[in-house]
Amino acid sequence: MKKHFDILRKCSLFNQIEDEKLIKMLGCLGARVETFDKKYTIMAEGNPAKYIGIMLSGSAQIFQIDYFGNRSIVAGVEPSEMFCEAFACAEVAAVPVTVVANEPCEVMFIDCNHILHTCTNNCGFHQQLIFNLMKSLATKNIMFHRKIEITSKRSTREKIMAYLMFCAKKADSNSFDIPFDRQELADYLEVDRSGLSAEISKLRKQGIIKSYKKHFELL
Repeated sequence: MKKHFDILRKCSLFNQIEDEKLIKMLGCLGARVETFDKKYTIMAEGNPAKYIGIMLSGSAQIFQIDYFGNRSIVAGVEPSEMFCEAFACAEVAAVPVTVVANEPCEVMFIDCNHILHTCTNNCGFHQQLIFNLMKSLATKNIMFHRKIEITSKRSTREKIMAYLMFCAKKADSNSFDIPFDRQELADYLEVDRSGLSAEISKLRKQGIIKSYKKHFELL
């Protein structure tokens, strides 16, 4: 576990947890690490919703597939970030999303019950863990609300500009990279890929943006 300390220190779940307590904590929580190849399903829709995942290396995407087979990307997962914690805390019967590795990954899994319910050892770090978890859930709620704001725009053009302006603000720069290729961006914005490409082309011709693959610049 020690080799993952640099990443775990950046994870919001372990904020203000001292290093010397971290090993004991991970043992108390029954944390386990698993590895996944590229394109491997880390967590599938319908799996029991009891585990919190923490990305230790690599990256993944969280998405939903509707009745007609249309994919909607919910979010990406980068090293030190958690996923599926909301479903575990809500104690829903099954996970309603699928998490797939973008590249080879290492993931730590923690049974949420081990965080929410104190153990017989009465470990003092549980209160801090619960506070950190609740703060993370609140942050994720804001993020998902922002996605709804973007995808609720009426036109593909408005969705693209709303997303790009959000990315520019997050990067504090008019020049930035996005985490999606064109198909993934279409899935995130919930639009047709051909329509997305056509609108991006129009925005370039009108001198509103510059773009090359995953790099964009607002002019």
